[in-house]
Amino acid sequence: MSLSELVLTAQWGFLLFFAALNGGYLALNLISVVSLWRLQQARDLDRLPQLYAGAEPPVSILVPAWNEQATIVASVRSLLQLHYPEFEVIVINDGSGDATLEVLIREFALQPFPEAYRVRLPSAPVRGIHRSARHPTLVVIDKANGGKADALNAGINAAQYPLFCSVDADSILQRDSLTRVAAAFLDDPATVAAGGTIRVANGCEVKSGFLVRTGLPRTWLARLQLVEYLRAFLFGRLGWSPLNALLVISGAFALFRKEAVVEAGGYRTDTVGEDMELVVRLQRTRRLAGKPCRITFLPDPVCWTEVPEDLATLKRQRIRWQRGLAESLARNRRLLFHPRGGTAGWLAFPFTLLFEWLGPVIEVGGYAFLGLALVAGLMSFEAAAVFLLVAIGFGLLLSVSALFLEEMSFHVYTRPGDTLRLLAAAVLENLGYRQLMALWRFAGFVAALRGGRARWGTMTRHGSWQRPS
Repeated sequence: MSLSELVLTAQWGFLLFFAALNGGYLALNLISVVSLWRLQQARDLDRLPQLYAGAEPPVSILVPAWNEQATIVASVRSLLQLHYPEFEVIVINDGSGDATLEVLIREFALQPFPEAYRVRLPSAPVRGIHRSARHPTLVVIDKANGGKADALNAGINAAQYPLFCSVDADSILQRDSLTRVAAAFLDDPATVAAGGTIRVANGCEVKSGFLVRTGLPRTWLARLQLVEYLRAFLFGRLGWSPLNALLVISGAFALFRKEAVVEAGGYRTDTVGEDMELVVRLQRTRRLAGKPCRITFLPDPVCWTEVPEDLATLKRQRIRWQRGLAESLARNRRLLFHPRGGTAGWLAFPFTLLFEWLGPVIEVGGYAFLGLALVAGLMSFEAAAVFLLVAIGFGLLLSVSALFLEEMSFHVYTRPGDTLRLLAAAVLENLGYRQLMALWRFAGFVAALRGGRARWGTMTRHGSWQRPS
């Protein structure tokens, strides 16, 4: 094969990959549009008496906290004020090196409370349990550091209710979020997990645990992530959910059936993607055992969380996410094309394997190939333009369509000029930001292949969206 033929073959290979990638996302978009249309119809029924009002199963809310003194009080206050019939809040202080525990003791009048519970999942040693003198439903577990997954396992051991909800310590739930996400378990008894939408809290205003004003982030880096989140949740997860093929629900806000998780072995502590790994493992173990398994995404339950506003923190996050993806797929590879794998094993797993796990390698390779071919004079500018149109143009279409559906369905950002700013962010996201994310995900791919234990690293929290009570 001559050099020109090799270049032509590579050119068509990269073009076909980007076309297949964006074609898959467009198909998910169409499913999402239908789902949102049905959601709009269901909203008209919200004014009627609710079928399940008061019948929701009790929930244990687990909040793993490590060095979260800047945001933990607002998060706990928001949880204590949820509109839900019966729940408890369990904060797990995972050996914080800052004043997280001291802040909780002071703000909620915590007192030591010796309490025995059944240890069903292993965890690092528990040093003490506290209960609030002001809020009988608030429990704080103080334990040695073991990581987020280890903290969640300790919380599951202490949880007394059949459902548990994992919530990040830097997040704020809307008052009706828990009621809305719990409806999935009442609608279908086969449901073992359900998750809601994660929205960007940067630029919003929270007082006493309440979200009192929504707004766009001040920094463009956070705005780009806002568009990215809209596309990932409104299209990605909403598209897979009707197919019962979800492989991930965000660990920042997820509701699980406790017995199903305990039976599956709880959270793994040897991965940095414990939330995705658990969901994929639930799909694998239950489907291969012939047990009913439905994992659902609902766009209405909303959790607000802070996103990184500096490149260093964002880079660590995306490398960690890619490593977690690789570990989740590798450890549950039996699900791939298994006769009992269903849509999760025959559609979602190969799609994720090709486009999410291997995708960054092909994407970075494609851009590198484009640059080298142009410099060497092996590709015409017309061919390069077609390449960029497929690689970037479709991405721009996806981002803008996500904004359009966001405005039509939810219209969260209402200040004058917000729509134009979001539109500008959607354009900029495809002109440098997504390419940078692909490069960092490629680094995560390489790190996963090299092996070794991954570390979370320090995540800087500003808490600028919180206001004094």
